[in-house]
Amino acid sequence: MAFPDDILTQDEEVVLHLHPHWVSLIGPVLWTVAAMLFAVLGVFFAPGGVLQKPIQYLVLAIALGAIAYLGALPWLRQLTTHYVITNHRLVIREGLLTRTGRDIPLAWLVGSTIQQSLFERSVGSGRLLVETAGQRGRMALSCMPHVERVQETLAELAAPYQERGYPDQQGRRY
Repeated sequence: MAFPDDILTQDEEVVLHLHPHWVSLIGPVLWTVAAMLFAVLGVFFAPGGVLQKPIQYLVLAIALGAIAYLGALPWLRQLTTHYVITNHRLVIREGLLTRTGRDIPLAWLVGSTIQQSLFERSVGSGRLLVETAGQRGRMALSCMPHVERVQETLAELAAPYQERGYPDQQGRRY
């Protein structure tokens, strides 16, 4: 699903447009394989007799439901989650049917922290903690691809705003 460019202001440009890292799909792939094995075993090794067909249909229905819920839904969620950094703000949009969005102006960015396990470092993923001025405070973005590059980009883009100071609740800078 494409990012809606109509939410950008006239002088705003997209610097980075990312989706959650592919590593977030490892669990759903494993669940899908497990559900397929369950379906194969249930269909081919169902007990014989009068109940064979209903048991096979039940196993197939359960397996298809598991594949849809544990495999396809996380994949669609990953496709519809957008982490967009523009020259003015950090835009987060997520959701399949119900969309949730959050915009963080770069002027409100106080700092960012990355957290990576050894596995995440090896695949180029990580967790980005974005700290903002104001009431919302800290936001965690999991499975961020190229997390170090994203942190550097945020720091570079926020530097001119930070030199001028952070806005308080009334918009005054301190």
